[in-house]
Amino acid sequence: MTSQIERPRRTSEVVVDRMQELIRAGEWPVGTRIPAEPELVEALGVGRNTIREAVRALEHSGFLEPRRGDGTYVRSRNLLAAAISRCVSSSEVLELLQVRRALEREAAQSAARNRTPEHVRRLRELLIAMRSAFEADDLQRYIDADIAFHTTLVAAAGNTLLTELYDGLAEVMNRTHATLIAADVDAHPHPTGHAEVVDAIAAGDPIAALAAVDHYLNRSIEALS
Repeated sequence: MTSQIERPRRTSEVVVDRMQELIRAGEWPVGTRIPAEPELVEALGVGRNTIREAVRALEHSGFLEPRRGDGTYVRSRNLLAAAISRCVSSSEVLELLQVRRALEREAAQSAARNRTPEHVRRLRELLIAMRSAFEADDLQRYIDADIAFHTTLVAAAGNTLLTELYDGLAEVMNRTHATLIAADVDAHPHPTGHAEVVDAIAAGDPIAALAAVDHYLNRSIEALS
């Protein structure tokens, strides 16, 4: 029996793959404008129609978003984040928190078993950065450190798929964190509960790590309920 002959890939599909690589690698960071069409034509060595077709495909999938009169911007770093972005609005932060809780509960327990000294060191560094930013009333710096803290915690679990899933959430978290902090900051100093989860992970105590995650996320969920 002969095998089927694969259909040759269209040039625009190859360009889409290349643009996705640039986005995932951070060469085109989320929130920044991609190069203008003439620059892309020269850099990638293809025609204008091919560039336009590739950009439309990436807009449709959620990686890029056009802004009338201002060019095309990177919306998401991966396909999962793009899908989550379409599902979660600022009014649905509670649902996002509930999903985070499910993932972080599993991650914290696994991190307590699989963490490395480097994970613990990085978590403690980020904890200091969070406190410093909070005391300086620097909201964006606090958000950046907080999201880096949670993605590091999940990475310490040693589960590649869990890390990929959480990375998809992290981009959306960056857009919703200000809403969460505004709802919670009056009642609780930040970053309450985070030191406890680091101590539990460092001690290799999955039960205490789980309890710490429940403490800080349940408190945030209650603040929005």
